[in-house]
Amino acid sequence: MADNNHEAVGGPPDDEAVRAFLLQVQEDICVAFADLDGGAGFREDRWSREEGGGGITRVIENGRVFEKGGVNFSHVHGEALPASATADRPVLAGKPFQAMGVSVVMHPESPLLPTSHANFRFFLAETGEHPVWWFGGGFDLTPYYPAEEDCRHWHRMAREACEPFGADVYPRFKAWCDDYFHIRHRGEQRGVGGLFFDDLNDWGFNRCFAFFRSVASHYVPAYLPILERRRGESWSPEQRRFQEYRRGRYAEFNLVYDRGTLFGLQSRGRTESILMSLPPVARWDYCPEFAPGSPESRLTEYYLQPRDWLADDRDD
Repeated sequence: MADNNHEAVGGPPDDEAVRAFLLQVQEDICVAFADLDGGAGFREDRWSREEGGGGITRVIENGRVFEKGGVNFSHVHGEALPASATADRPVLAGKPFQAMGVSVVMHPESPLLPTSHANFRFFLAETGEHPVWWFGGGFDLTPYYPAEEDCRHWHRMAREACEPFGADVYPRFKAWCDDYFHIRHRGEQRGVGGLFFDDLNDWGFNRCFAFFRSVASHYVPAYLPILERRRGESWSPEQRRFQEYRRGRYAEFNLVYDRGTLFGLQSRGRTESILMSLPPVARWDYCPEFAPGSPESRLTEYYLQPRDWLADDRDD
């Protein structure tokens, strides 16, 4: 972990500003997705945690576009960080903490529309004179019948979010995303990636917070044009079955590897909100086979491979 004593270069951590921003992020995302869906709105559920803190869960179900989706805000605190947060930071074991964030998972009904995930989180631990803090998050895309133009658009938005902070930022956090969203027991990627960062504190608070805001503000512009482009296309029962099969992979990753899920459960958060990310319908077929060259085969053979989606941009 980088040094957290950044008052001279970045100001002290302002957890109230981060909280206010995250609440606005939740509101803006819900408004954008409800407008796009045009059917079901978001149901709101406010909850509290016995050990300290609580959150606001907003869920949309059985809409015109979204079969299920959630945009959750949580702000929890406690006397000791859970194991998932201290495995690489033993100095923080047993320290008081607060953690806040917005987590988004959207599962469209159409198999031609990709699932998307975004997460924006902030941690603060009290260790004495200088608190330990860091930002984390990003966004990633999980298509079932992908289109290259959609993948390129998604990554252009990710690059645009990073560009003001240095030419090396997008490649670094794009590679981190590819590495993180890897289903190791399957030997395959969960999707086509995006951005992932964690333990971000070495730029000072103000610059880290500015980057955090930039990434959050690029998520909706990255996702909405893809949905709008594909939402009117028809799909078959066979494509739906394949979507449900691939959703099983999504569920496997979240339950086995996802740090946010593990942190939420270990910190005794609200289980319904934590597992909101799971798709409403998934399947686990035994050793399915797909014809060579079919869209189903091409998903894993071409799209679910880490690649530079913006290479053509540099060739122009």
